[in-house]
Formats: sequence, structure tokens, C-alpha cells
Amino acid sequence: MKAYIKNIHTIIEILCISLLSIIQFSCSNYLDVDDYFKQTTQLDSIFKRKVLTEQYINGAASYLPNEGNLWTLSSTPFQGASDENFTSFNDDRHAAIKFLLDEMTPFYETGYFNYPNYYTGIRKASIVLQRINEVQDISDLDRRDFIGRCYFLKGYYYFQLLLQYGPVPIVPDEAFAVDASVEEMSIERATYDECINHICHNLEKAVEYLYSSRPTEQITIPTQGAALATLSRVRLYAASPWFNGGSGGLYADWIRKSDGAHFISQTKDNEKWGKAAIAAKRVMNTGLYHLYTAKRKSDTGQLPETIAQAYAARPISEFNPMEIDPYRSYAEIFNGDVPVEMNEEVIYSCRPTQSGKDAPAGIALPGLMGGMNGLNLTQDVADAFYMADGSDYSLPTNHWEPIGTDKKFSGYTLKANAAKMYDNREMRFYVSMGFNHCLWPGTSYSGNDNSLKNVEVQYYADGNAGPPANFAVDYNHSGYTCKKYVHPEDNLKGSLKPKSFPIYRYAEILLNYAEAMNELEGNYTENDITVTGRDEDEILDAFNQIRYRAGLPGLTTLPSREIMRELIKHERQIEFVCEGHRYHDLRRWGDAEHAYNKPVLGMNIKARKNEREAFHTITTLNDDKARRYFDYKNYFCPIPKSAMNKNSKLIQNPGW
Repeated sequence: MKAYIKNIHTIIEILCISLLSIIQFSCSNYLDVDDYFKQTTQLDSIFKRKVLTEQYINGAASYLPNEGNLWTLSSTPFQGASDENFTSFNDDRHAAIKFLLDEMTPFYETGYFNYPNYYTGIRKASIVLQRINEVQDISDLDRRDFIGRCYFLKGYYYFQLLLQYGPVPIVPDEAFAVDASVEEMSIERATYDECINHICHNLEKAVEYLYSSRPTEQITIPTQGAALATLSRVRLYAASPWFNGGSGGLYADWIRKSDGAHFISQTKDNEKWGKAAIAAKRVMNTGLYHLYTAKRKSDTGQLPETIAQAYAARPISEFNPMEIDPYRSYAEIFNGDVPVEMNEEVIYSCRPTQSGKDAPAGIALPGLMGGMNGLNLTQDVADAFYMADGSDYSLPTNHWEPIGTDKKFSGYTLKANAAKMYDNREMRFYVSMGFNHCLWPGTSYSGNDNSLKNVEVQYYADGNAGPPANFAVDYNHSGYTCKKYVHPEDNLKGSLKPKSFPIYRYAEILLNYAEAMNELEGNYTENDITVTGRDEDEILDAFNQIRYRAGLPGLTTLPSREIMRELIKHERQIEFVCEGHRYHDLRRWGDAEHAYNKPVLGMNIKARKNEREAFHTITTLNDDKARRYFDYKNYFCPIPKSAMNKNSKLIQNPGW
């Protein structure tokens, strides 16, 4: 590496300052500054100046996955490979479908090849921690914050590795010697629990050092809350049956060669549920986060009487469901109406980096509005949502018949041609689901062609949502898509409203807490907090906030552990639909094989407009992209063969 040239020193510093003004910490696009630093400066020079040190930290963060890229050019397979959906395209831009179709191999490194990148981010964060005290022009508070950012990065990268690949090697903080042999640089995989402990150690250090809040221009840089929320998710996953002695012995023979330790614990540990409950409670105890609610307006739909009855029996302090607009309260978290910095539910988020057809809205928008029309949700997703009164959905008599008249509530219009099977559903259904005869306003289009906005989409074979002549696969295959990230203004013939994807929101913390408290047996104390398993008040206060915000009645008494477990699973399925959670939830619960290995259902899109009943007949999708295959190997992704070749002690995941 060349010595730092004195006469361009000032120019380079100014350039770095300019770059900093456009670089964000979280999952935004980062400039790749590695080559720049290699060519212009030494590490010794970087750690003399605050501005260069922060630039280096941003470089370390550049490998973070963009978790808002859910389906197109995604950084991870988690949403695209969920049982909730499939894309209409099987290509490298939508590579997650290869997981669903059993086309992923250790040799496929085009999509989601994150293994080496995450370790590069870890290494850079470790270098900062080793040398941060060399920085001279920095306040003690900012130095502490830089330290916190790097601990967060290390914990977060290891967590991402664990989610994708299972137990992974934990590399030493100190770099290997230049003359180290390949054998010396080869490291065995840690066990799952060892990885969890290492992740939590780094995140606890991040909590200690990070700021509790950020100004608007730094909104995507992690805070103490972001670290605590990550701890909550980590602890919940670690306590869950598949990784806590309940995998049915599938990993009994998966052991570390050096000491015979099981990579996945074969013994159930109740204390893990206690740790998960307390991790969630720590976020709740900050008092900084609350469920987002929009106030009730004159056009808010009528709430079922059972809500008032349930709330009277079990009120929640400072949370009155009778004052809430359930539709807007849920929709405005995702559609861009409320800036993320003004939303107390969002704990950690991405800035929007996708636009056009690559955006979550773009892949769902109808072709008439310039969209890809290529995201397909399943009938199981549609049927999971409750009825408006909180009862389970069941197919109504003559379900295919139109409701007959427009219904308007909270700015949403349910069209007269919509089938009865879509009538009287809970508000999260209308926020999340696009279906036949659903209205897409698209009001940002300002041209003279009225057919390009206020589109009532028809997914019939001869409807208005068929494939364009130049792209035969560009159509909806199931009769359902995701509208969750679509604003009424969104129209690719006009513009898309900017949106920030919430990586962690308070709703998750509440349901994490309810789940852990339901599973915990007895008492557990940590961090000066004591929790008691199956505490009725604690569980129902957390769970009912989610229900009331959705316009549904809460529970008045705590059911059995088994029934409550299923209610929590169901609530997570609905509340977090198409947010990337279900991929992990199905695996950690041990429910994945059952969820994936069954026919994929949807509407009969081969039926024509004059065959309304036939279209609305629930149909097994005999489509090459709707195939499903799940084996126990699919609980983890394969470690890339190129990474295996560089580490002689690294063994492949089971089944791969």
C-alpha cells in the first residue's frame, strides 16, 4: 500500500467529508471505499482523523443486507423463499425462487452469496475496535458511539450468518499473521449456542455504547433500541423448539469433530425462554416505542361490538381501541404516508434504495400502471386473515358472487364486483392483499389516459392484468398479490412514494414477549428484571395491543399454553405478512416441512371473465413456479463451495 502523499492529504479529507454526507449506516447503498483506501492511505492515517474513521466504519457497514429488497435483487432469500409467495420469474434477479424449487446448490453463488462479505464486515469492525483509541480529533461521546456501531455490526453480521447458514466459525478479533499457514487460518464451526452467546455479547456491548436516539439525518444508524431489538429476536429464535432440543433428533449426529459437541443442542433449556422474555421486556421498558395508531375519522369503518366488550373486561392503559382507525394505523406504517422518524413503532429501518419495477410496490403493481405484475401470494395467506369480527375465515355461501355495491372505509374502496369471499374481512387483509376486482388508485399519474389510474384489476385470463406482448411470464399466477407497500398514489406511469422498510418494529417486540412468556415455566431473573411464565396480565396486555390496533377483539382470559401458542403463531402470520419473518418462524418452530410440502392454492386464473364462478374456485396451481420441495436440509442454506475450499475444517450443512 502506498504511503499517504502529503500534498494531496487535504484534498482526500475533503473528498471523504463529501462522501459522508451521502452515506447512511443501515441497509442503504454504500460506496465501496476499499480500493480508494488501499490506493491512497494507510490504516495508520485513517485512525488519526475522525472523518476518515467514520468513513471506514461506513465501509464496514456496506455489506449489511438491504432487507427492504424483498423480492427483486434481494440481499437475502428470506421473503422470496417464504411459503407466502412466489415470483413469476425464475432468474438471478429473483433468485429466492430457486430455494422453493429445490434448484439451489453450494455451487450457485449468483444469489445471496453473503458468506465472505459478512466476514469482511466483521473484520473491518474489529479493526476499528482495536484502533479507535488512536483517533485524536473526536469527543469521548462520539468515540463511544463509534465503538457501539462496530459492536453492533459484529453482532448483526454474525446473526445474519447464523440465519442463513446455521452455526458458523467465530473468527479471532486479531488478524492472522502474514505467514500463517492455511491450516492455521482454518477454523471449525462454533455450535449454535456458542454463536448465540457471541452475538449477544457484541450486542450487549453495543447497548452499552450506542446513543439512545439519532437526529433525522442519521435515522438509519443503529441506536441502543436497535441493539436491544436485535437481542430480542436473537433470544427468541434461540429459545424456539428447533434450536432448543426439539428438532426430533435430526441433528443428533451433527457434531463437531474436535470435541463431539452437538452443533444444535439436543437438550431443552427452559431458561432460554426466560432470556427471550427479558430481552423483549428491556425494549418495552425503554418507554421509547409504541404501536403506531392513526386517530379515528368520520370515514373509519364500524368496529365490532365485541371490541368494546373485551376492552371493558380487560382495559390497557393509554391504549383505547375505540379511538383508532385500524386500516390507517396499519397501512401508514408501510405505504410511506408517515416518515419513519415520526413513527414511534419503528425501532430500526432501511432507507428506500429501490425504485421502479424493482421496488416492492413495483413488482406487485399491475402492468397497466407500469408494474411487473409478477408477485403471487397464495390462498393460504388470503385465508389466514380473520373476519371483521375476529372470527376465523370460512368460505361463504355463493362466495364467487359480487358484493353488489361499493363499500368505502378509511379511504379504501371495496369494489362492487369484488367477490363475497373478500367481504367483511379484517383491516389488515385490505391493506396487505391485492385480489380480483381490487382497486389500484395510482393517482400520481397525471396524463389524459384515464385507464391508467383507478384500475380495477381483473386477473381473469382475458382480464386487464394479462402479460404484455413482449414479456410472456409477466402476469399474476395465483389471483393474489401484496399491496402492503403500495401507496394509493403509486403508479409507475407517474411515481412511487418513498418508503422506509421497518426492520424492527414494536409489534414484533410485543409478540416476542407474549410468545416467550407463554412458553416459560416458572420464574426467571436477569438484568434486574424478573418474569413469571404464563403471567396472564403480561401476556394479554402485549397480545391484545396487536389485536386492538387491527380492529379485532382482544382476549379476556388466558387460554391453555397450547391454544395460546397457536394464537400467537396465527397473529405473527398475519401481522408480519410479507415482512420476511415467516421464513424464520416456520423453521424455528419446526413447522416448515408441513407448511411447504403441500399443494399451492390460488384462484383459477385460466378462467375467463364470463366464468366468474370458475375463476373464484380454489385451485391447485399446476404451475412450474408454484412447485414446492422442502427437506430437512432446507432449514439452512448451503455454504458456498468457494468458502468450503478456503477452510479445511469447515463442514457442509446437513443434506447439502
